[in-house]
Amino acid sequence: MNANATLLQMKYARVVNLFAKQANISRSDALTFFYRSALYQLVKNGVSDMHCMSDAYLAEDLLEEYREKNGK
Repeated sequence: MNANATLLQMKYARVVNLFAKQANISRSDALTFFYRSALYQLVKNGVSDMHCMSDAYLAEDLLEEYREKNGK
């Protein structure tokens, strides 16, 4: 299923903002990480309707990926 592009951009912004707070990093760094993440690819490609998951769930998933890649 494909989501509306504008709605996806708004969701990305909310998820990145939550992730930045959770990881205690700047929004700029969070955005850079997000666009390089596996999560972004899943959401962008509509895999398993990931865009339907809550912002908090996606931010937590992104935080897990961040910790795995950064050894934190």
